[in-house]
Amino acid sequence: MPRLPRLAGAATAALALGVIAAAPAAGTGPVVTDAHIVTHFDLATGQTPENIALEHDGSADLTLAFARQIAHVTPDGRSYIRATLPSVGKPATPLVHNAIVTGIARAHDGTLYVNYATGTAKTGIWRLAPGDAPEQIAQLPSNGFPNGLALDERHRVLYATDSVLGTVWRIPQDGGPAKAWARETALGPLPAPARGYGANGVKVHRGAVWVSNSDRGTLLRIPIGQDGSASPAETRASGLEGIDDFAFTGAGRTVLAALNTGKQVLLVRRDGTHAVALTEQDGLSNPTAVAVLGRTVYVADAAYFTRKDPNLLLARLREHPGRL
Repeated sequence: MPRLPRLAGAATAALALGVIAAAPAAGTGPVVTDAHIVTHFDLATGQTPENIALEHDGSADLTLAFARQIAHVTPDGRSYIRATLPSVGKPATPLVHNAIVTGIARAHDGTLYVNYATGTAKTGIWRLAPGDAPEQIAQLPSNGFPNGLALDERHRVLYATDSVLGTVWRIPQDGGPAKAWARETALGPLPAPARGYGANGVKVHRGAVWVSNSDRGTLLRIPIGQDGSASPAETRASGLEGIDDFAFTGAGRTVLAALNTGKQVLLVRRDGTHAVALTEQDGLSNPTAVAVLGRTVYVADAAYFTRKDPNLLLARLREHPGRL
């Protein structure tokens, strides 16, 4: 959820939401431990980590929103830039007014897919195959704000959320026309004076598409019908003000959710209750995305509001973090 309050050449994009009051954690001891920063990024050049895709060896691919870059970070913290999306002469992206790279998803063959929001015809899904330059494979509305991205390789489709248009788009993995798969009030942003960020993070999990809504502070589940259609959205958790991206901790329905403005990562249990897992004291700086590989937790920090230390943070998930 890019909301950068001050950046050279970038317009203000802020979301003033309160910090939630979370329920106490179940059981004893912290849910997430051993938090430490493995990589720092350069705020001055727009390297604001927005989303994460993991590789089998524990390395991570991150979108750096305002730099228009895709970065690769090894498990020991070494990083390099895989690609930079093409510049746009007169970007007119809603909310931020600059060209930015947002969601990212990775296929098993190493191909990366990213959302590019520009306010022009370049808005859409872009593919980065190993050894190739980025190429646009699908166009999305220029007046929208493609944000989260998820890949369902089994059915060879991508799901992209649109924070402004309140839509989940479904796109063939090989590219082609995008279909408005789900569009309803629960996915849309709130009216002014809210800042306009509706559907944000997205995951495909156990026969459903899960979506976070930043303005509404909700986590939604949209069951996938046998014909691939979307069922009505179910609210599975609320009170998550400023929620950005999220990740499941395992095969169950417990998630770790990034609260961008609250500078927290929450554990959200299957019954909708939630507890603080990580805070600013652990190194968070406006977290935007969470990913989980085994018991390792990855958190991207964009520093949109703190204006210091955009980073990638790693932590350790407790083996049995409550009821999964």
